[in-house]
Amino acid sequence: MPDQPYQGLRPFSARDPAAKFPPIQPLRPPKGAPNILVILLDDVGFGASSAFGGIIHTPTAERLAKNGLKYNRFHTTALCSPTRAALLTGRNHHAVGFGAITEIATSSPGYTCVRPNHSASVAEILKLNGYSTAQFGKCHEIPAWETSPVGPFDRWPTGSGFEYFFGFVGGETNQWYPRLYENTTPLEPDRTPEQGYHFMEDMTDRAIDWVQQQKALAPDKPFFMYFAPGATHAPHHVPREWADRYKGRFDAGWDSLREEIFARQKKLGVIPQDAQLTPRPDEIPAWKDMPEKLRPFLTRQMEVYAGFLEYADHHVGRLIEVLEKMGALDDTLVYYIIGDNGASAEGTVNGTLNEGFLFNGIVGVETPEYLVENMHKLGTPEAFNHYAVGWAHAMDTPYQWTKQVASHYGGTRNGCVVHWPNGIRARGEVREQFTHVIDVTPTLLEAAYLPQPVLVNGVQQTPMHGVSMLYSFDDAKAPERHETQYFEMFGNRGIYHQGWTAVTKHRTPWMFESEVSFENDVWELYDTTKDWTQARNLAAEHPEKLRELQQLFLIEAAKYYVLPLDDRSVERFNSELAGRPELIRGDSQILSGTMTRISENSMLNIKNKSHSVTAEVELPEGGAHGVIITQGGHFGGWCLYAYKNRLTYCYNYAGLRRFYIEAGRVLPRGGTHQVRMEFAYDGGGVGKGGSVSLYVDGKKVGGGRVDETMANTLSMEETADVGREMGSPVAEGFTNGDSVFNGRVRWVQLDKGKKDFDHFISPEERLRLAMARQ
Repeated sequence: MPDQPYQGLRPFSARDPAAKFPPIQPLRPPKGAPNILVILLDDVGFGASSAFGGIIHTPTAERLAKNGLKYNRFHTTALCSPTRAALLTGRNHHAVGFGAITEIATSSPGYTCVRPNHSASVAEILKLNGYSTAQFGKCHEIPAWETSPVGPFDRWPTGSGFEYFFGFVGGETNQWYPRLYENTTPLEPDRTPEQGYHFMEDMTDRAIDWVQQQKALAPDKPFFMYFAPGATHAPHHVPREWADRYKGRFDAGWDSLREEIFARQKKLGVIPQDAQLTPRPDEIPAWKDMPEKLRPFLTRQMEVYAGFLEYADHHVGRLIEVLEKMGALDDTLVYYIIGDNGASAEGTVNGTLNEGFLFNGIVGVETPEYLVENMHKLGTPEAFNHYAVGWAHAMDTPYQWTKQVASHYGGTRNGCVVHWPNGIRARGEVREQFTHVIDVTPTLLEAAYLPQPVLVNGVQQTPMHGVSMLYSFDDAKAPERHETQYFEMFGNRGIYHQGWTAVTKHRTPWMFESEVSFENDVWELYDTTKDWTQARNLAAEHPEKLRELQQLFLIEAAKYYVLPLDDRSVERFNSELAGRPELIRGDSQILSGTMTRISENSMLNIKNKSHSVTAEVELPEGGAHGVIITQGGHFGGWCLYAYKNRLTYCYNYAGLRRFYIEAGRVLPRGGTHQVRMEFAYDGGGVGKGGSVSLYVDGKKVGGGRVDETMANTLSMEETADVGREMGSPVAEGFTNGDSVFNGRVRWVQLDKGKKDFDHFISPEERLRLAMARQ
C-alpha cells in the first residue's frame, strides 16, 4: 500500500504541546496470520516416501501427516524450474515464462524464463505485508544469462521478495562441494567432505540459525521460509552409513518393488482399494532382463537414493523440532511437498557414475565391468551418480511414466502434507480433492488474511490461476474447486477437467528427440473418477469426450502461452537459435584477478575450437604455487596453475582421465610476467583433442597433447574461478585451502579461434579489446 503523508498540524517547535504525533507502527500482517514454512523436495516420486506407501523411511513426513493432512491428488508441472515458478507465483508456469528450465529458454513468450513483474512472487507479497522472508536451498528460477557476478539481481531470491538467501543457483549441485551463495555473494563451505561437510546439513543449520534469530528479535512478526533442498535430485550424494541402512533391500529389483509399494499404498489408504497398478512401458526394461553381472551396481544405486531421501527427511525433522522447541510449530502452516515432479528418468536405462557422460555423449565407457568395479564410489565425492530408469518408474508407483512426462501422473502427481495445528482441526486425514502447485500461493494468502494483490510495487497484477486449498482443510467431502488444469512439458501434454483426463506422451525423457510429430501423437482418455491411476484407456469407447478435452487443451494452451509447442532439444541449448541473450559475445573475454563463481553460461565458450588463455601475474620471490584460472571441477574441466614453481595445465576429461602439460623450466622468482596456454584443436567434429603449448613472457616453455575433450558442457554446476578454485578440484593435488595463488593475478584473457604468432598480448592489444567491448 502506498505510504500516506502526514496531514495534521506540525508546530514550529517539538516543545509545543501541540506537537503530538501518533507513534510509529511497525508493519505487521493481519492478526492471526501464521508463520509459513514451505518445504519442497526435488525429484521424489509419489511412491518413494513411507508417508505415501513407499519403503523409504521418512519419519518427519509421517509425523506431520499424522497431526495434519495428506493430499493424494496434488500435482506439479513435471519439471523443476516450472514447478518452482508456479509455486511462488500462483500462476501457470507458461504464463510466467517457465515452459522449461532456464538453460533452454527461448524468445517465445511462454518459454523465456523471465518472470514478468505483473506476476509477483508470494515472498514479495508477504514481505510487503509485514512478514520476515528467507529462502534456503535450490534456486532454479534465475535466467541463465543473469547468473554472473554482475547480475542483474532482481530475479535472484533477494530481488524477488526474500530478505535472505542461502543456497545454490541452478538445477543441481554437488552436495559435497556445492556452489554456494549467501544472498548474491559466493562463498565456500567451512569444512571439507572429509571433515563431515554435506550441503543438506549446512542449509538446515543456516535455516535454524535464521529462524531462531528472527523469533528472538521480532517475536511478534511471522516468518515465511521457503526450504528447498537439492535432495533428491542427482547427483545422489549421501554419507555412506545412510545408504548402508538399505543394504540388500532392493535385490529383488524394480518390478518387485512396484508390487510391494502398490500393496503398501492400498493398506495405508493413499490410493483406493480398486486402483490398478499400471503396466511398465516397453521402453523400460524388466528387471529380469537386466544383465545379472550389472545388478549389484543397480541395487547399490537404489540404496544410495533411498539413503539420500531419508537423510533429507531427517534434516527437515531437525528444523521441525527446533520450531517445536521454540513454541512456534503449532502456529506455523507447513507445506511439505514431497517432490517438484515425478522421479527422474534422466539417468538412462543403466544409470551412471557420472552425469557428465550423458551430457557430453560419452558412450562405451560405463561397461558392466567398469560400473561394478567402481560401485563403491556411488554417493561419495568420487561420483556424480544417477540411478536407472527402472528405479524412477518404481518410485512413481502406481502411475505411468516419470519426470518430464507431463501427460501422465507419474510425472505430475506428488505427495503433499499440510500441517497447521492452530488452523486445521482435522488430524491424520487424507484429502482427495484435485489440487495443483499453483494453489499453494492463494492458500498462503488466505491463511494470512491477505487479499490477492491488484498492484505490487505500482504494477498491475495478473490474477492468480490457482485456487486456495483452505476450503478443504476441515472438510474432506468438500467439492473440489480446481476443476480444470492443463499439463505440458517437451510436447508431453494433457488436460484434466472434472474428473476426466486426456493425455498424449510425445517424448521419452532419456531420448533427446521425439520420433513422432505433434500431429501424429496418440491421445488417451481416462475417467479418473473410476480409474485412479490412468490404467484403462477409454479413447476408443468415448471419441466425442476425447475430442471435447482435446479442444479444451487447445483453449487452455492458447490462454496460458503454451503455444507454439516446442519439443526441440539441441537447438534450445544454442542461445543464438533459441533467441535468448548471451552475456559474452565476440571472440575474447577479460577477467579480473578476483573473479570467482563464474557460471559456464557467463564464460566464453572455448569448447571444440582452438583457443588461448593468457594471464598477467605477479610472482612471489619464494616460488609460485596455486590456481591462476580454472573452469569446471572433479568431473570435467581445465586448469592453468603453478605447481612447485612450474606453469602447468590440466585438462580433466569427465573425471575419467587427466592430461597434464608441465613447463620444462621453473617460473621466474618475483616480478610481473605473462603466462599463456595455447590449445590447437584437432578439428573433425566435437569432443576431439588438441595440442597444448605453454608460454612465459612470449617464450615457449612446454607442450603436450590432450587426446579428447568435453563436447557439450564441462559441468552443470561447477564454475570458473580466478586466483583460486572454488568447488571440487579439476587437477589432483589441490583442495580448497591450498588452491589460492600465492602471488597475484592481475587479469586473465580468453581468446578463441585466433592465431597470435607472438604468443603475447601487448598493452595496446588489451586496450583495443577493452574499447571494442564498451
